[in-house]
Amino acid sequence: MNEAKYIKTRIAPTPSGYLHQGNLFAFALTWLMARKEGLSILLRIDDLDRVRYRVEYLEDVFRSLEILGIDYDEGPSGIEDFEKNWSQELRLDLYHRALNQLKDQNQVFACDCSRKDILELNSEGIYPGTCLNRNLSLDNPDFAWRWKKNSAQLEIKNWSGNSCSEDFPQAMRYTVLKSKAGHPAYQMASLIDDVHFKISHIVRGADLRDSSLFQIALAQELNLKSFEAVHFYHHPLILERGEKLSKSQSAPAAKIYQNPQAQKELFKNLSRYLSLKESPDSLTELLALYSQSGSEA
Repeated sequence: MNEAKYIKTRIAPTPSGYLHQGNLFAFALTWLMARKEGLSILLRIDDLDRVRYRVEYLEDVFRSLEILGIDYDEGPSGIEDFEKNWSQELRLDLYHRALNQLKDQNQVFACDCSRKDILELNSEGIYPGTCLNRNLSLDNPDFAWRWKKNSAQLEIKNWSGNSCSEDFPQAMRYTVLKSKAGHPAYQMASLIDDVHFKISHIVRGADLRDSSLFQIALAQELNLKSFEAVHFYHHPLILERGEKLSKSQSAPAAKIYQNPQAQKELFKNLSRYLSLKESPDSLTELLALYSQSGSEA
């Protein structure tokens, strides 16, 4: 393996609800792949959603990672360290600088449509570009900013570094980059953070593949060359009754530090996914089996 290519990945929980089994699977898989391949790990906690942010959710993140033995090489040591030194609110200038760059390049437009307005136009909630040619002022603090980009041929690298060409995800046309409340949206903040922290590899659920493509296109517009070189791995989702687990849909909290059965379920899911013959009782044992197996995630 070319060690120069394998540098850093990240675990990026959001303290907007208690972690569920899908979150834990993603974090544990990231840890296993990183430790097997020799990547360093950043703990990046995405806390821009201050409406849903709760300290108890942040505590849940730290307790869950600790009980599972998911260590990391960079990031906050606890709640106080996070709020003082690592919160996304401390990087707002970086996000707004990128937003203003797009504004200067005439790549964003103002939008005053509500979620209800969009659903009335499109039952799937996909914004059709209603405000694209209305010339609303970007300086109005009550308007969202949406990206004008809606087509491109993109190159995306897999975990091994091989590239394939894919189209820009049309379902993400005119995506919000700055909310009506004036906050940078997830797609913008996540991209800028990954560049800021020099992330080279990203493990994500398969449901975020379009987000990966979107962010590659956004990186091109912002001339963020390092992100175009990122290696991606998109894993299958943990499903419950055929539906993906989601905090917004009130997925059950794992609270793995209180529930030994939840730990066993997680290790079983990981062992099955990695095609391991055994289901051990710890991530350390699972890593040993995974490393010996020679299998790829």
